[in-house]
Amino acid sequence: MRNAEKTIRLGINTGFALNRFPEAEVWAKIVGEDLGLRTVQFTADLLNASLPDDIISYELAKIKEACKKYNVNIEHTFTSAFTRVNHLANPDEILRQYWVKWFKKFVDISVELGAVSLGSHFGILSVTDLENKDRREFITQAAIDGWHEIAKYAKEKGLKYLTWEPMSIPREFGETIEKTKELHARVNQGSPLPIKLCLDVDHGDVSSTNPDDTNPHKWLEALAYDSPIIHIKQSLKSKSGHHPFIEEYNKDGKIVPQEIVDLIQKYGTKDTLLLFEFSFREREPFESLVLKHLKESVEYWRPYISA
Repeated sequence: MRNAEKTIRLGINTGFALNRFPEAEVWAKIVGEDLGLRTVQFTADLLNASLPDDIISYELAKIKEACKKYNVNIEHTFTSAFTRVNHLANPDEILRQYWVKWFKKFVDISVELGAVSLGSHFGILSVTDLENKDRREFITQAAIDGWHEIAKYAKEKGLKYLTWEPMSIPREFGETIEKTKELHARVNQGSPLPIKLCLDVDHGDVSSTNPDDTNPHKWLEALAYDSPIIHIKQSLKSKSGHHPFIEEYNKDGKIVPQEIVDLIQKYGTKDTLLLFEFSFREREPFESLVLKHLKESVEYWRPYISA
């Protein structure tokens, strides 16, 4: 939908491809030809920054060629299932330093792919650090310092901003609206580059005493103003889940496209990219229905989106 001020676009996170469609020629065709989508958030699991330089260069060439062929634009990059690790909040300083270097290399990959931003979860605390107040604060500040070092490098390389994703438990940061606001302010204070949010309509702490923290509408009202990219998937009223937008889930789903679009028009950024982010089980019948469910999800949302 479009008005004089705001645009809402539709794209996809490549987490669906993971180990299922690792070939650039295959996933790019699915996105550009089968789904008719133009914009991608490319996940590190398809090209991990820890690989040797010669392999990265080899893979980059294939990815860029496939994206050009199928008219797919890699606008953002992000970590994913295999890189959902402690990284900048690792208890060990040596490993935190390794991950800062890893992210700098991922910046290089992102720039080469033409992305404008790079993102991830904020970091993940160990249970030991979470339960120790002093250690929790120490590691939180260490993670902030790591984000700032990455931001400085990303600015030099030409990225426009970084993003972090609020999660659903205290160890993974940003589990409530208020804690997200607090951490977001802290990480942006003194940052060399803007650090924005990548909201997820399915996240929030179910143990919170505040019902707003599991209400996607309240998250959008409070934080969509600084979230240019938003992960969408169908979430059931009874429980969360990375479900596709198919009839089976939509009939009991709490994510209603028109409601989301209206909230973004009211509270969102000037240009918001909604990204499908699905997790398909490696079990039948789910495995054989991946493409069908992707197509149904796009068609379900297409009437509500202008681009």
